[in-house]
Amino acid sequence: MNTNDLLRNLTPEIIARFKTAIETGRWPNGEKLQQQQLETCMQAVIIYEQKYVPEHQRTGYLPPKKTPCATNHDQPLNWQQTEKGD
Repeated sequence: MNTNDLLRNLTPEIIARFKTAIETGRWPNGEKLQQQQLETCMQAVIIYEQKYVPEHQRTGYLPPKKTPCATNHDQPLNWQQTEKGD
């Protein structure tokens, strides 16, 4: 099944069930999700949200930081090449 076929068959209700299954590790009937089922549900949610849900409302969205994490003195190392014999 390609992405377009998948998107045609997904509804908000199905996505809600997939999200619940991912969160609980179980289907609505109580049956445990297999690893492949978990991965498939996660992929479906990602594909669906990428197409239909605004970025700031997507699962796992983190807004950009307004200020950097590091201060000015916390700069990455700059490796300098030295001459042989130093």
